[in-house]
Amino acid sequence: MDAVVLAAGEGTRLRPLTEDKPKGMVEVDGKPILTHCFEQLVELGADSLVVVVGYKKEQIIQHYGDEFEGIPITYTHQREQKGLAHALLTTEDHVDGDFMLMLGDNIFEANLQDVVQRHQEQRTDAAFLVEEVPWEDASRYGVCDTNKYGEIVEVIEKPDDPPSNLVMTGFYTFTPSIFHACHLVQPSHRDEYELSDAVDLLLHSGRTIDAIGLDGWRIDVGYPEDRDEAERRLQGDVDESGAAADEVEPPQS
Repeated sequence: MDAVVLAAGEGTRLRPLTEDKPKGMVEVDGKPILTHCFEQLVELGADSLVVVVGYKKEQIIQHYGDEFEGIPITYTHQREQKGLAHALLTTEDHVDGDFMLMLGDNIFEANLQDVVQRHQEQRTDAAFLVEEVPWEDASRYGVCDTNKYGEIVEVIEKPDDPPSNLVMTGFYTFTPSIFHACHLVQPSHRDEYELSDAVDLLLHSGRTIDAIGLDGWRIDVGYPEDRDEAERRLQGDVDESGAAADEVEPPQS
């Protein structure tokens, strides 16, 4: 499978870390966020990397060049920040068949292989990791509304009044049908073309969508404190619940 990485964002909420570099080049535990993304995608078996760049794109291109660990890299340019669906459409001519998609501002220590395996075995049109977040944080994400059977019936991008606290994370697999859905997406209230709206269109058109619960952790590096949290976790200074390692009580004998 090809792998698409969306890395065009300016990262205004990450300032001052992004004043002189794109968000994907912010270092976490000694290496850029994008390096963490690329390493995981290569481990998952990516045949090629298609990287969407924008803000200060020349830094990303100069740093990585045309390959990463022997895997070829193609760059596409999102000239205007019009949302993730808009960014994904810039890769349409460079993706061959089913593909993985990772948001280039996420750090994962999670069951990404489960998503790929489910997609391949069940022949889904979309598969992605979901996790429950604190209710006050749900409005930052694409929120999944479920029925009484736990099935996802709707996906809503950054709702003011979230119907649940179950959200999509930044890793997906898709068939090329997602490109058709992205072409049909209309601008949201934020005047952006939302990837969650494209997934919702697939859902309502009867396409097969599969959600897999997150096993492990992921950090959406949106703010400087998120970078610090991801670094602590990678260095083993916190457990999977986010508690400091030296605060975890030892098991009772």
